[in-house]
Amino acid sequence: MKILFTIPTEDGVRERFQGIAPHAEFVFADSSELSESDIESADILIGNVPPTMLHAPAGLRFFQTYTAGANAYTVPGVLAPETVLCNASGAYGVALAEHMLAQLLMVIKKLDIYLDAQKEHSWIDAGPVRGIIGSVTLVVGAGDIGTQFGKRMSALGSRVIGIRRHKAEAPEWMAESGTMEDIGKWIGEADFIACSLPETPETNRMMNGDMLSRMKKDAILLNIGRGTLVDTEALISALRNGDLGAYITDVTDPEPLPSDSPLWDCPNVYITPHISGNYHLHDTYERVIAIAERNLKAFLAGEKLLNVVDRETGYRRFEG
Repeated sequence: MKILFTIPTEDGVRERFQGIAPHAEFVFADSSELSESDIESADILIGNVPPTMLHAPAGLRFFQTYTAGANAYTVPGVLAPETVLCNASGAYGVALAEHMLAQLLMVIKKLDIYLDAQKEHSWIDAGPVRGIIGSVTLVVGAGDIGTQFGKRMSALGSRVIGIRRHKAEAPEWMAESGTMEDIGKWIGEADFIACSLPETPETNRMMNGDMLSRMKKDAILLNIGRGTLVDTEALISALRNGDLGAYITDVTDPEPLPSDSPLWDCPNVYITPHISGNYHLHDTYERVIAIAERNLKAFLAGEKLLNVVDRETGYRRFEG
């Protein structure tokens, strides 16, 4: 049995995985070092490789990504039907939620203005600020990331409403919950709308001109999922016309965002270059390794796997 491993390995990690499958041949490498023939000969792949290197390899039995998003691997012809695909959902929630909260606090407390003033040695008062206490937060995509963000907003005094694909009982800290069909019911009352959805045909341009027009004029839209969620032209129009308070995003469409994109210069836009995840927070790396370790053990033992991806929806399979 051959196992390809493309996740960076810190001290002791290789030994841990080799201990799970002592009779397997392990290849630890960066994906850029692999050839298509390397992948064709693998039984198990732990880590990501460019989807263009995959042509439905018949021998690949199990594929564990190190990312939460796995939609690129659900395209027909990339993986064979019998290959079990799992993602790393659950590893990134803390890092991304903290990133969103930091960006939001910066904006509503005008910290960016004061930082600019500091650079100019200017002692100014930028005036009134907004608070989280007493606000309404709509979490669109209340999975791992959305849940982590929603819990933090609730702890700071916001009334949190969660939106999921499947109906589920709201946890104690969440005021109300609903499904994707219920977005229109609450989007007009939300002060903060936090989106953490994967890229699927259903989510593509979900935040279009009509949806943006239903938001409060001072609402702040946050996007930590995929840039394709938002209709960029409609967003630019809303921001320029003062129909949206601010847009905070770690993702764009396309990526990288071209230097001549008008989004850069729109009023009240705050962009980070898709860096909230990765392994910038070491806790994320440890969580990814733990998921991969647990799933390799389970796969070899024929036991239940975490985060099996539904090829039809691109989401982690709903367990009820």
